[in-house]
Amino acid sequence: MKLSYVLVYRRFLLVILSVLVFLPLPLVLHSKEAECAYVLFIVAIFWITEALPLSVTALLPGLMFPLFGIMPSTQVASAYFKDFHLLLIGVICLATSIEKWNLHKRIALRMVMMVGVNPVWLTLGFMSSTAFLSMWLSNTSTAAMVMPIVEAVAQQIINAEAEAEATQMTYLNESAIHGLEADDFLIEHFLVEQNSVTGTKYRTVKDHMMCKLMCLSVAYSSTIGGLTTITGTSTNLIFNEHFNSRYPDCRCLNFGSWFLFSFPLAIILLFLSWIWLQWLFLGFNFKEMFKCGKTKTVKEKACADVIKQEYEKLGPMRYQEIVTLVIFITMALLWFSRDPGFIPGWTQLFSEYPGFVTDSTVALITGLLFFLIPAKILTKTTSTGEIVAFDYSPLITWKEFQSFMPWDIAILVGGGFALADGCQVSGLSIWIGNKLSPLGSLPLWLIILISSLIVTSLTEVASNPATITILLPILSPLAEAIHVNPLRILLPSTLCTSFAFLLPVANPPNAIVFSYGHLKVIDMVKAGLGVNILGVAVVMLAIFTWIEPMFDLSTYPHWAPEIVNQTMP
Repeated sequence: MKLSYVLVYRRFLLVILSVLVFLPLPLVLHSKEAECAYVLFIVAIFWITEALPLSVTALLPGLMFPLFGIMPSTQVASAYFKDFHLLLIGVICLATSIEKWNLHKRIALRMVMMVGVNPVWLTLGFMSSTAFLSMWLSNTSTAAMVMPIVEAVAQQIINAEAEAEATQMTYLNESAIHGLEADDFLIEHFLVEQNSVTGTKYRTVKDHMMCKLMCLSVAYSSTIGGLTTITGTSTNLIFNEHFNSRYPDCRCLNFGSWFLFSFPLAIILLFLSWIWLQWLFLGFNFKEMFKCGKTKTVKEKACADVIKQEYEKLGPMRYQEIVTLVIFITMALLWFSRDPGFIPGWTQLFSEYPGFVTDSTVALITGLLFFLIPAKILTKTTSTGEIVAFDYSPLITWKEFQSFMPWDIAILVGGGFALADGCQVSGLSIWIGNKLSPLGSLPLWLIILISSLIVTSLTEVASNPATITILLPILSPLAEAIHVNPLRILLPSTLCTSFAFLLPVANPPNAIVFSYGHLKVIDMVKAGLGVNILGVAVVMLAIFTWIEPMFDLSTYPHWAPEIVNQTMP
């Protein structure tokens, strides 16, 4: 009974113990670095264990930094709302309109219809459409939208095969009467498994493997797609804001430059993940893949029918979808052309104020349009029975925007910015950099590999935003201490933060697909371990090949501070 009480109050006890265990740091050492380290440890433990809600923990720097005299309250508060939040608001306006008017479903179904109905290519179609949507929407929303479509297709395939099996079973029974032994064939091909969650019967082991494959392809591609744009995932946005705040003179990262280096990386990883999942669950039959011109099987016809029916339910493209698509394309073009680097961007029109216009400016311009452009006319009936128009409804309303806006992420990121500012003001960043400087004797590729593996491992048990928020204030001074271009270490670590593929609880898309009941934890561990290894390998390849000349990573940049044998008390 006593043990059960301890378990009930485990989060409360963890908070109290964490506060007390690290208390000697500020009480004994009496330095700003030690006091800031105390705050960092407390916040990191609470984020990793989720003893308190993530956004509540993010508010602790606003409480503790003024009490320790590290930063005044007004200065800490200003860190909780930055350029990142304006960019996030504009992106959420777009995502709200896309989901409200079902444009995301139309895009996904259309892309799947383009690749055909062969199961191998169908999986690639779902992965491609999911990854594309995840570039602009949150990976959680993307997975939640695509999974019902995938589930409908999978169940239709199973039902269609059941009809074919009934015919084949009749043939086998007739053959058995004539002395043929069909038992082995039946055991191998007609094993029926009962799904404990949904109650679905898998007519064959292959059908069960297909369901697992399609579920994991959605989870992984929704995460991989988010790598390609700064706005694709919260970790990219957190890194971008941290980097631009710490190195304001760089001005080398924007929507266009990020896309140029990350898109090839995502394409390679998506392709390799597709091959890995196919081989793991269904085997890789090249003859089956490229059977051009042959008659479609019953399963393929059933699959094509489901996708076609789902697309036809959407009807013709509506005015609201067209306007949303136009704004969507306009936003992307403005992002790409703002400051592409190889040619002058449209920001040259504002050359009198260099650096004033950012990606968030574009996001806000287009985001405001969603509240302005009419979506439909509102009418009312007068006392005489006449129907008259009295107002119009915009593409999205403020209430709809609020339901989509991830305020918890906004507060979490703000806490991370406050924590990073505190580390810099207190001198903890410099102290960490000096302590980590002996790592400079290791080969550079090994340093990057170690940091990438640490991040990939930590993000499996902690939330992605919390992981990157904890590590950025540590990795930045490390790069400065060993005199390496900060991008060479920070970029791989940021990308690897998204590689939470192992566990259902590692990120929301994993949890969503796991809830459909086709997968066991061991399935995700086996598949995710392979994708994690592939992800780290592709990131290492990218950072030493095409990314290196893009940002001149081989030299220590002028915009990074010079730290040479500094010592702290």
